[in-house]
Amino acid sequence: MNHLDFLVELGTEELPPKALKTLAESFRDGIVKGLDAAGLSHTGAQFFAAPRRLAVRVKSLATRQPDRTVAIDGPPKKAAFDASGNPTPAALGFAKKNGVELSDIDTSGERLRYVKEVKGSDAKQLLPAIVSSSLDQLPIPKRMRWGASRVEFVRPTQWLVMLLGDEVVDCEILAQKAGRESRGHRFHHPESVRISSPAAYPEDLRAGWVIADFSERRAQILQKVNELANAENGRAIVPEALLDEVTALVEWPVPLVCSFEERFLAVPQEALISTMQDNQKYFCLLDAKGKLKNRFITVANIESSAPQHIVAGNEKVVRPRLTDAEFFFNQDKKSKLENRNERLKTVVFQAELGTQFEKAERTSKLAGFIAQQIGGDIKNAERAGLLCKCDLATEMVGEFPELQGIMGTYYARHDGEHDEVALALNEQYQPRFSGDVLPQTKTGQAVAIADKIDSLVGILGIGKHPTGDRDPFGLRRAALGVLRIIVGRELDLDLVQLAQHASALFGTKLTNPNVEADFLSFMNGRYQAWFQEEGISVDIVKAVQAVNPTRPLDFWRRAEAVRTFKAQPESAALAAANKRVGNILAKRESKDPLPSLNPALLQQGEEQALAQAVSTAQLSAVSGDYESRLLALAALKEPVDAFFDKVMVNVDDVAVRNNRLALLAQLQQLFLAIADIGELQ
Repeated sequence: MNHLDFLVELGTEELPPKALKTLAESFRDGIVKGLDAAGLSHTGAQFFAAPRRLAVRVKSLATRQPDRTVAIDGPPKKAAFDASGNPTPAALGFAKKNGVELSDIDTSGERLRYVKEVKGSDAKQLLPAIVSSSLDQLPIPKRMRWGASRVEFVRPTQWLVMLLGDEVVDCEILAQKAGRESRGHRFHHPESVRISSPAAYPEDLRAGWVIADFSERRAQILQKVNELANAENGRAIVPEALLDEVTALVEWPVPLVCSFEERFLAVPQEALISTMQDNQKYFCLLDAKGKLKNRFITVANIESSAPQHIVAGNEKVVRPRLTDAEFFFNQDKKSKLENRNERLKTVVFQAELGTQFEKAERTSKLAGFIAQQIGGDIKNAERAGLLCKCDLATEMVGEFPELQGIMGTYYARHDGEHDEVALALNEQYQPRFSGDVLPQTKTGQAVAIADKIDSLVGILGIGKHPTGDRDPFGLRRAALGVLRIIVGRELDLDLVQLAQHASALFGTKLTNPNVEADFLSFMNGRYQAWFQEEGISVDIVKAVQAVNPTRPLDFWRRAEAVRTFKAQPESAALAAANKRVGNILAKRESKDPLPSLNPALLQQGEEQALAQAVSTAQLSAVSGDYESRLLALAALKEPVDAFFDKVMVNVDDVAVRNNRLALLAQLQQLFLAIADIGELQ
């Protein structure tokens, strides 16, 4: 069977830059899926993507499907023939459907079966449908039409290249007839570019001033940006998403250094960075101390003979943006941060729960309670809680919402607030995402937890639980944030106490009478997803949840201890034994309390040995952490195994039976003091 490289390139108007890489990867994956489904072997596929093109190159593609045998099952044999052995309409219909005589059907099995040989089709015949199917399945939220055409795609199509080896695959897709003529750079090479073969595709386009390989273009931009930053004695800020977006905006990248007036550096650098990255797609530069330099890098899409004009143009464009940020900052400083609460009295947090100011008041009181529990400054926590939403009413945050909290810190310091109060206004939002930093200060920890608990108890308290993938109030993220802070900063806080204190602050606003139980259940549900990220398996989480610890730090320590215990060779046998003990105790007919263990009723050597081992373990459980206590219990394996091998628990003698049950209850309690290891898999 012959194998040739295959290339498809769809040319379009400029594609959405934020979606370009995803579209290209999906295009490749869809084609690979189609080839695999058709039985067309190959040695790999690579995507190419630039502002005006999506392309896929498949290496060593089989030029024809292999011949294959297809077995088609029909009706059951009982339904295909009557009692006299004559064919029923079901049998005759199955034969007719397959275009054969009944004699050609295999009737030896439980069902009728028709086996036929299917000749493979040429890849050229199959490729147009495979490509079209992949394009149809691209993740495009809204397709568009153009001109009088009924064709729909993310952007108007302009050309189509489809080559199998050196030959064009004759077809029409998205209103474009396939050929071998691509197009070069819109300015440097507006003429068509002839693609000689799939393997030559990148170099043919390079001659037309287009770097088609997204990864190559991205690496080139990153390298040049870092080189220019080093030349400026700085370090470039290169967020991954921004680098991808800039890569998607240019076909022939030319990074250039630009500058802005030093006076703008008096504005908080986060605001300057935000506007230059989000609005202008610039890479900002920091000095050795992490301070913003008045230099930035833009990536042009043209190799200009007079690059100074491009630099001047970008400097002209960025000036109004920075001027706006400067104006907002200066305007905001004219009013004290605490005065912004007046405006927040008219801003609704949630219709049934009141305004943002009311939320701040609750957060303040809850933060003071938490600060007292964790050894923080109560007054600082209450003050930070009262100011925590004030920057939402500033001009700067109104223009740059992503700066909430950050601007609060700047304005609080400008007003002379305690530095820990100022820091807490930003720390309240931490952690913003998985892996983000946790609040450093006690005040920040108290406010961050209080703000999130207030939202959780409030929203759950009016019956608005997250459902499926809908979580409009971000309660899952808030719950994970609370757990991460408490565990990460080793805070001895009880979720039940927090819920009770928070719900009391709402007065009569809450309508859910089970809000505290719902809150605890919701928080317990977050452990599983988080702990799996940390390498703690689901069965360990369930083992700890079975004993219902309500302090997250305690929960974490128990889970860590169980993880260590589970790795011990004795753990599987003890887990099985613990489950067996639970089943035996659960099947007791009498619900009366068991009597205390009576050593005089221990008749057999195996039960005496187990009683001694349990007594020793009980003494060691008085002190020591969870891990050492669980590891000590590993010594119970042999006496437990011997007990179940030799001792009958449910004997006729009631006193002996109850005494043995009492011994098993003591054994169970040793483990349940930490976790239910019977849950371990």
